[in-house]
Amino acid sequence: MPFHASELTIVPANEAPWDDVARIFGTTDAGHCQCQRFKVVGWIWRDSTHEERTAMLRAQTACGRPEAPATSGLVAYASDEPAGWVAVEPRVAYPKLRTSRVPWSGRSEDKDDPGVWAVTCFVVRKGFRGRGLTYPLAQAAVDFARERGARALEAYPMVTEPGKEITWGETHVGTRQVFEEAGLKEVSRPTKRRVVMRIGF
Repeated sequence: MPFHASELTIVPANEAPWDDVARIFGTTDAGHCQCQRFKVVGWIWRDSTHEERTAMLRAQTACGRPEAPATSGLVAYASDEPAGWVAVEPRVAYPKLRTSRVPWSGRSEDKDDPGVWAVTCFVVRKGFRGRGLTYPLAQAAVDFARERGARALEAYPMVTEPGKEITWGETHVGTRQVFEEAGLKEVSRPTKRRVVMRIGF
């Protein structure tokens, strides 16, 4: 069954303990990347180690520091258990987005505009998957970006096709339906299975 809103609490990562974030990422799947795919300059598996990526994530989240001026994502709790993560920051915080063709295909826009934020990753902890947690996480990311002064929020989700099998890793960027529910609209389709979606504030 999908999570009921009363079961969930979603907070900025700097208001969560680091151990909770580490439990969400685990040691497999997202635990290898540590949400650094768009952060590491170069090829992530060649130009960084797991220990470096973990240290980067810990610094970016500023976990356990509610007074921190910035953080790199939001943490979802289901009945007080750490259950999910969404990465949301100003788009300029992701160096690899500058060189990826996905955000820019068919578009002419200032890549250095700090007013545009981006959602780049979802992680749902094992044991909490399959219950629609990415939907409230996406909505929370929209609200968070708006509250922090963003002019717009973008996402780069996958288009899932009926009958076509997908793996968990393919949809770490989210799916189009998740962002549609949060109010984002498609602005371009750089590939058959990838879209750019956006909401203005």
